[in-house]
Amino acid sequence: MFNKSFIEELLKPQELYSKKALRTIYDRLAHASIMKLNQASMDKLYDLMTMALKYQVLLCPRPKDVLLVTFNHLDTIKGLIQDNPALLHLVDETLRQLIEVYGGLSAGEFQLIRQTLLTFFQDLHIRVSLFLKDKVQNSNGRFVLPVSGPVPWGIEVPGLIRMFDNKGEEVRRVEFPHGGNYVTAPKEGSFEVYGDRVLKLGTNMYSVNRPVETHTSGTSKNLSSQAQQSIAPNPLAKEELNFLAKLMGGMEIKKTSGPEPGFRLNLFTTDEEEEQAALTRPEELSHEVVNIQATQDQQRNQELARIMGEFEVMDQPRWSASKGDDLLAMMDEL
Repeated sequence: MFNKSFIEELLKPQELYSKKALRTIYDRLAHASIMKLNQASMDKLYDLMTMALKYQVLLCPRPKDVLLVTFNHLDTIKGLIQDNPALLHLVDETLRQLIEVYGGLSAGEFQLIRQTLLTFFQDLHIRVSLFLKDKVQNSNGRFVLPVSGPVPWGIEVPGLIRMFDNKGEEVRRVEFPHGGNYVTAPKEGSFEVYGDRVLKLGTNMYSVNRPVETHTSGTSKNLSSQAQQSIAPNPLAKEELNFLAKLMGGMEIKKTSGPEPGFRLNLFTTDEEEEQAALTRPEELSHEVVNIQATQDQQRNQELARIMGEFEVMDQPRWSASKGDDLLAMMDEL
């Protein structure tokens, strides 16, 4: 995913990828591990990913903060791979390339980027249980914009109108009720490789102490502790993954009647619920699961074949971790 040549290809000046190309890349990433998802489960996972990103882009206090959201994504990944210096170097290099490409853009250029992304997700109004529970999404699938918290960095709290004469001197002030509970932003998020991003959009949505809205605590101590809680893995979950890795590493997978062995990941509670979702899902929202070999796609669409080819990394270094240390290390070795 962070292969140098693939990142360089992504950052080349080009038109926005089509929905089909994005879905192809996402399917490829999801199936790169030993997990296999059928069409209904993949659709549900893809919907969650797209709606989460739409929520983050939509609630950015200012267009430039789209970059901070991306940095939060990469910082969270770095928290999961701290024991792997080679991977950490790849992610840090990706951060540096993002800063080099986007760090010098103007506010207008960032607004164009944000508008382009929102146009891409414009017709998606899929309800997500997590958002509905937190009351940041309505039952019709549209997001709720907060009327409280800090205003964007460099912007004054609304509620004051200044009037000037023809000489540019202020002659009158009028206050008005803005109907919200706004405060001045405590500080600007860091746009460096390492630093406090301040903005919490783009951090772990499923952490217990995650913030719902865009505003955060004003003290750096609270910010650092919340960020640590956001990326800290659950010890019990880690032990379960290690136990699963040992079981999978020591057992022999028997040949099944299907086309390929392995285990199946189902994002639904029961098989009946999965089958019902597949039957009731509108045709225009359904997608075919892309075959990993993708030979037909290479013949039909050279652009998609080139994108998928970027994931074929030939000279991957082998890590020193033994097979069975944890699930991620075992998946890398496979």
